Amino acid sequence: MKKIFILLAAVMLVSSCASHYRITGITRTRILIDSTFDLRPDAEAAAFMVPYKHEVDSIMSPVVGHAARYMWAEKPESNLSNLLSDILLWAGAAYGETPSFAVYNMGGIRAALSAGTVTYGDVLEVAPFENKICFLSLSGNKVKELFQQIARLHGEGVSHGVNLEITPEGELLSAQLNGEEIAADSTYRVATLDFVAEGNDNMTAFKDKTDVNAPQDTLNNIRFVIMDYFREKAAKGEEVDAQVEGRILVKDINN
Repeated sequence: MKKIFILLAAVMLVSSCASHYRITGITRTRILIDSTFDLRPDAEAAAFMVPYKHEVDSIMSPVVGHAARYMWAEKPESNLSNLLSDILLWAGAAYGETPSFAVYNMGGIRAALSAGTVTYGDVLEVAPFENKICFLSLSGNKVKELFQQIARLHGEGVSHGVNLEITPEGELLSAQLNGEEIAADSTYRVATLDFVAEGNDNMTAFKDKTDVNAPQDTLNNIRFVIMDYFREKAAKGEEVDAQVEGRILVKDINN
């Protein structure tokens, strides 16, 4: 009888816990580990890291170019998301592609770029994932659907020539490409990241893509594409620059 009582109590306890606790959300953040958290560095640990630090620095420190200004990512539009989207368009020529526009997801931009020297490590912080450049085709109707989804997301990175007007609530008011309305019966070539091309980050219109060109070699990783752009600019003696242009405008139709 005692064993039955203990077993019953255990079942009730587990059942009680299961019914009262559930995941309601997940958040994440980045914590910079600096002197605030490490006032007394461990000398032995520091000495142990010296040879590894030298090796890492030799990889991360090479300069790839120069940024004209501080650039960061934010919605609905930002100088860094504009730059990265335009780089996707620029890269098309190397792949025999002439995309109509490009989309770079804000969630894939993980750091800002400071003005001045830009290193391999700086670009790696901006684009730390193994995402590769991808080209695909969408019908005009699917492009409209994509822009509606971008409006609901309150903005994503889009290339020069894309002009969207959205409401604060995420409704698409208008969409133009190079000053023209999106033609439902036309086909548009799009440059993006392979992760986005799979319909991730709530841009599900990409699931209906056709004629996909998605090279999988390591050198097609977006970070290397970004570095190539910086190097080309540097070879011409130019700094890399980008500004907010009004590609995505938020308009309150109630006021």
